[in-house]
Amino acid sequence: MPPKATKRGKASKATTTTTTTPEESEPKTTATSAPDLFTKSKEAYEQELKDLAKKARSQKGYWAGQFAIYTHTFILLALIAIASNVSQLVLSPVYGSIPAAIWHSKLVMAGCFTGWASNIFLDRALPIEPVELLPLIAMYIPPAQYLLFKASGYMGAYYGPLVTELLTLFPLITVSSACVATNLEYADFGPLPKAIAEAVPGLGSFGFFKVAEKLSGDFIVQNIGKNFYMTRIGLEGLLAASYTTIAPSKFLLLGVPALLHTTLLNPHLASPMALSRLNSGLEKEGWHVLDRRDSITGYISVVDSLNDGFRVLRCDHSLLGGEWVKFKDTPRFKGNQVAEPIYGVFAMLEAVRLVQVPNPVPDNEAKALVIGLGIGTTPAALVAHGINTTVVEIDPVVHEFASKYFQLPSNHTAVIEDAVSYTDRLVNETQGVGQYEYIIHDVFTGGAEPVALFTYEFLQNLHSLLKPNGVIAINYAGDFSHPPPLLITNTIRSVFGSSSCRIFREHPRDEAQAAAHNGRDFTNMVFFCTKVSTPTQGITFRNPTPRDLLNSPSREAFLLPKFEVTDDDLLRAVNGSVEEAKKLGILRKNETATLEKWQTESALGHWEIMRGVLPEVVWVNW
Repeated sequence: MPPKATKRGKASKATTTTTTTPEESEPKTTATSAPDLFTKSKEAYEQELKDLAKKARSQKGYWAGQFAIYTHTFILLALIAIASNVSQLVLSPVYGSIPAAIWHSKLVMAGCFTGWASNIFLDRALPIEPVELLPLIAMYIPPAQYLLFKASGYMGAYYGPLVTELLTLFPLITVSSACVATNLEYADFGPLPKAIAEAVPGLGSFGFFKVAEKLSGDFIVQNIGKNFYMTRIGLEGLLAASYTTIAPSKFLLLGVPALLHTTLLNPHLASPMALSRLNSGLEKEGWHVLDRRDSITGYISVVDSLNDGFRVLRCDHSLLGGEWVKFKDTPRFKGNQVAEPIYGVFAMLEAVRLVQVPNPVPDNEAKALVIGLGIGTTPAALVAHGINTTVVEIDPVVHEFASKYFQLPSNHTAVIEDAVSYTDRLVNETQGVGQYEYIIHDVFTGGAEPVALFTYEFLQNLHSLLKPNGVIAINYAGDFSHPPPLLITNTIRSVFGSSSCRIFREHPRDEAQAAAHNGRDFTNMVFFCTKVSTPTQGITFRNPTPRDLLNSPSREAFLLPKFEVTDDDLLRAVNGSVEEAKKLGILRKNETATLEKWQTESALGHWEIMRGVLPEVVWVNW
């Protein structure tokens, strides 16, 4: 650890850097013992100071002390960089990743500035060294989050993350920044000019923090869920242990209650005992968590409704899909090849088989590509029809849970990879020759779409992979009161052509319900497009047969699309202005800001909807 300051203030740099060793026979010389320097010329004065500094640098132990200062500083910066990422991860199951990030960067910068500007005040005002507070703050963060999450319904998705991080992450960053500022008061920047030397500590510290934040964030995403320590609460425990190592003190005993709460009472802990304790409380409310895992796309869990008899796959504060389990062993459904989905949109996606095209291919000769797995409702139906089906899913845990807890058949080809890189490679390997009769594009979580998967470039890849007589279905969840659905429509039509696409929504617009949600009209919409241009009548669907319906009431109700989206519906977001619609343009991979700026609004609306789908007790307890 670097040298500690006295409570009334630190010894000056000059004093610290000019102290001689006891063995030296020369008289001790310090900056405070040389007032006569001011009687000399300016040049002589500056030369004297340089000589003193040079002498200090040559003393035994000086550079070891400098090394300790920098090491301690870098460790503090690295720890708050990791804490910044972990805080966002912990908030995402309760608020979703986008609402959790609304205030995050501003709060981090405010914490850095506050700590940097108040290090001297904290040194003098606190009864202990500020660095000794860090382990206690880190220990109490998980219990504080646990309590604050219970109030998330009152605070809402906009202010809830701000309040939570203000009472947890902000104190950690503030005190850490103050300690960094204190350390660097003792740092030697060598021959740097004064103006540069004064700027280096602040700018250098923030630069190092941002690099560490990026690198640690990438590392966490790549490794999260691989062991206990790479879970959300496990990482918070590692942070607390790390702070304890760099700032041991007798005050650590004050953190014991926090540690006991985290290990014995916190349901977020990734342990069998915590899950059992969680279910003992949830079952009284009619819910049960079958399994849960931290993974690369978020917190993944399988939740059963004991009262209503359905099962859902959760990712952070969103649902990837769900099915009715209470019907599985009843006489009508026993032996069915597919489950009953709880959302009609998943059945509607299967209508790609009903689109009439020239020279249709029999199911047993057809190939399908599914982008995004969810619980596997659509892939299971395609496999049931005998279609050779490939599923591209970025999250291995989603595939594992869909196979283990839902009715995803094993006879499909699973590609666990990012869809952008996979389709890029596949298009290059096949030289743009169509491979699939059917493509289903169904990616959505947390109230916002993965932007890269709706760009013109990605959709061009799908267009290339689709055979000349092929059909694509694209599910997009959005709010018709905002421009994104119109932007996505422009992009899809620019690839497949306006006359080759039709759009349907899951349910008809309910004016009363939309008004109740602050004018929002959030819904799933499905684009059906072909490569065949049919300007006279557009895309048409054949009537489903009993075989198409797979003995499923959900498919009887939702398989054939009913509620078509018109251009007037899309233009509502721009007050019916065709000129404004044209100004939106299309979504390109290097020009995604137009869509991203609306994601926050969409995610906040989706958060409210999800709080009505599952009760708060499920969301806040993970």
